[in-house]
Amino acid sequence: MIRRHGRTGRGPLLRFDGWIAGTGTASGTRLVLGHWPRSPFGPFSDVMLERADGERLLLAPSRETADFIRATYVFDTVRVVPVGVSVAGGTWTVAAGPLDLRFTTGPRRPLGYLLRAVPGPLARRPAWSALTDRPARLLLPGVRTRGSAGGGRREWYGARDLRSIRALSAAFEGADLGGKAPVDPPVRFGFGSVPREPALTRVTTTVALGPGAAR
Repeated sequence: MIRRHGRTGRGPLLRFDGWIAGTGTASGTRLVLGHWPRSPFGPFSDVMLERADGERLLLAPSRETADFIRATYVFDTVRVVPVGVSVAGGTWTVAAGPLDLRFTTGPRRPLGYLLRAVPGPLARRPAWSALTDRPARLLLPGVRTRGSAGGGRREWYGARDLRSIRALSAAFEGADLGGKAPVDPPVRFGFGSVPREPALTRVTTTVALGPGAAR
């Protein structure tokens, strides 16, 4: 059963609290990991990939989460596969069906110190995300903190920390994707991309279900 967090004039609010890691690879594949210890679906993780040829692929751990994410973002292919994430110190290890990913975080970015100074309850509010949208676009080209999603939905990102990704190894269906690279061109799953320089962002994502959206 989906747990909701209040309502707006646009519909029920769903809140996802966790981390988003975004990185490019030397092969041209760009990867976006969502790791959500707290969500309306319980704890889960998912991976969005955009291949060098432009194919957009979602790896999600259940039909329920896959259907929700597919209704919010745009993909060419969706696969329901086990998605496991383990974190040891600054090293993240991800096993998601055909994808094996391992990355190590680096120092907190200067912007990360500013984000950590924002009280958590404020950072989670859609109004705060709306206020920070323009500064985010100026500081991190391609990044948006609010916008229109699929199915008549609206979405807000409340960032609370930002760390660089220092090193990465990844393979898809046994083929090496190469080392860390900028997210260039930006990913095209939704209304915004992740930072161009590979990073791990602590974030609260709020989704307002639009009229007629699946309950």
